[in-house]
Amino acid sequence: MDLFDAKNVTPMLIAEERPAFDDPDYLYELKPDGVRCFAYLDSDRTILRDKRNHDKTFIFPELNQMHKQVAKKKRCLVDGEIYFSMGRKQDFYEVHRRALTTNKFKIELAFRKSPVSFMAFDILYWDGESVADQKLLDRKKLLQKAIKESERFTVSRFIEQHGIVLYNALEPQGFEGVVAKRKDSKYYFGKRTKDWIKCKALIDDDFIVCGYYQKSENIISVILGSYIKDSIVYQSHVSMGVSRYDYHNIQAAGRTDKDGYYSSFPNFDDAIWLKPELVCTVKFMGRTPGGGLRQPVFKGLRDDKIPNECIANHNLV
Repeated sequence: MDLFDAKNVTPMLIAEERPAFDDPDYLYELKPDGVRCFAYLDSDRTILRDKRNHDKTFIFPELNQMHKQVAKKKRCLVDGEIYFSMGRKQDFYEVHRRALTTNKFKIELAFRKSPVSFMAFDILYWDGESVADQKLLDRKKLLQKAIKESERFTVSRFIEQHGIVLYNALEPQGFEGVVAKRKDSKYYFGKRTKDWIKCKALIDDDFIVCGYYQKSENIISVILGSYIKDSIVYQSHVSMGVSRYDYHNIQAAGRTDKDGYYSSFPNFDDAIWLKPELVCTVKFMGRTPGGGLRQPVFKGLRDDKIPNECIANHNLV
């Protein structure tokens, strides 16, 4: 079936994380801090689907006119990120809170108060044909020609060879970092490849929400796990405030007993154990000698990733 008509593509993923570097075989661009989405754009409508192919179009109504910015009204499929920014600072939590919202009134209120934008960083389909097998640099040039930018719909800028310069320019401004991409790489649907490399000051990773316990009246500690083969192993824990929107989703999650999934985990006093259904993102400064997370910060729940995708990343230990 035609790639555009099927509407079931899966994203190419990053397989490596390392410090910023220079290489003439790579191009470098800002790493957005939001929700990864595909935008299917034809002559009369915009459809947004996340990494798990969930339709997010109705959640972000401020983006429903993106198709009007496609040159010559041709059918187009782009890969990109929905993000929210205040000035130069991007807000991961605001976008992911929006992505979990289904109430029509709250959606209307949110998009009027805090409208998001879409940044396209790749093009996979153009004018009736897949372009995924073209070299990345050629796809980048096509993307720039295909999209007429606006406040709500932009195209990712990039530089060639000089990754350290870009990283050093972005890092003081609080951006997540840069992504290095091999210039001659194809787009591999559903594959994790070292053709794309994250270069970040703070590491972030996705973890299973395995449970939580009360630290104080207003703070809980979320117990984190990841898969190694078929078993969930303890990774660390991270504090978060009970006033957060995510706390209510964690409270509402299905409960279990420790022996059900987490028999190898440490014991925590009065811990409430949850079925492995929720995924969260945590940023941190690296690993402690004992394998814990250094200075972890809870960024938010995400529904575009399933627990089985949370694999223990030994490169970060």
